[in-house]
Amino acid sequence: MTTIDETATVTPLKFMVMKNLAAATRAQVAEVHENPGFGVAFTDHMVDICWSAKGGWHRPRVQPYGPIALDPAASVLHYAQEIFEGIKAYRHEDGSIHTFRPDRNAARMQASARRLALPELPTEYFIQSLREIVAVDGHWVPSGADQSLYLRPFMFAKEAFLGVRAAQKVAYYVIASPAGAYFSGGVKPVRIWLSEYYARAGRGGTGKAKTGGNYASSLLAQSEASAKGCDQVVFLNEERNVEELGGMNVVFVFKDGRVVTPESDSILEGITRDSLLQLAEDRGYTVEKRPISIDEWREGVASGEIVEVFACGTAAVVTPIGALVGEGFDEPQPLGELALSLREELTDIQYGRREDKHGWLLRLDA
Repeated sequence: MTTIDETATVTPLKFMVMKNLAAATRAQVAEVHENPGFGVAFTDHMVDICWSAKGGWHRPRVQPYGPIALDPAASVLHYAQEIFEGIKAYRHEDGSIHTFRPDRNAARMQASARRLALPELPTEYFIQSLREIVAVDGHWVPSGADQSLYLRPFMFAKEAFLGVRAAQKVAYYVIASPAGAYFSGGVKPVRIWLSEYYARAGRGGTGKAKTGGNYASSLLAQSEASAKGCDQVVFLNEERNVEELGGMNVVFVFKDGRVVTPESDSILEGITRDSLLQLAEDRGYTVEKRPISIDEWREGVASGEIVEVFACGTAAVVTPIGALVGEGFDEPQPLGELALSLREELTDIQYGRREDKHGWLLRLDA
């Protein structure tokens, strides 16, 4: 495994581009854009970069989207050495294509790699990989309301070896999928199931890493939530403090002007969450990152101290929480104006409709 020397100069990779001879026609792309859904249709190409303990990062290429060949003994299939990211490309009114805070996604992927004993992809290579796929598949970026091109960088151990150690051969890919509005009928409050038995991650585990195992461990609880008539599940840690939802962070708004989000070593650092907190701070709210127990949540809502609760993440941006449901209770949650106001401000920045005062946007097609 390698780590990054932040003082070193990184030479840009020289990508080989192999065009997909069976690429979708413009008419077929337009048909996908009419109702893209989320993660169901994919662009014509993908990025592929290899890493080995001896050769470092090498063989960068853009190639036709398609199946990946793996040896049955590939480490990822046995020891789950795998991480990923989620980031979007937005088409602005002038036709240009931008992404949002890719340096933060790169840093989070590096942190995930350290935890999973994988090589750290330099920030420059991460951003270059986004530019490379947009260079060939930029016409896949939709222009409809709340539409975007969802980019999924991911990395996994591909060495064919059954010994229990960090793999010495790794693959990094980027695939892309047009994404429609998360809420087709407008943003709606969701019902949240409180999981008091299942845990998403434990202390000292991989909770802060964006790795598939964390999501796999949430699926049974998510099924339980669905059976209870709920949209999402919220997890607690061993101290009964609130962690996060299956794939989103949680934010609480207090009547005294505080905006509080749970903090622990087993919560994924949300880029959307941190951006929303910065926008709230810009408005004069006091932002706190601290442990918050399930009892403080329920008692705060009951007393009126907590005036709004919402979830946030890359896919949905912001989702108001309308009910907290658990064994023996179904408690309505207060709905306020801040969540949707922050959502509007953030999406306006992402789509170029509002000034980007923090320098969060990066143009990909120039």
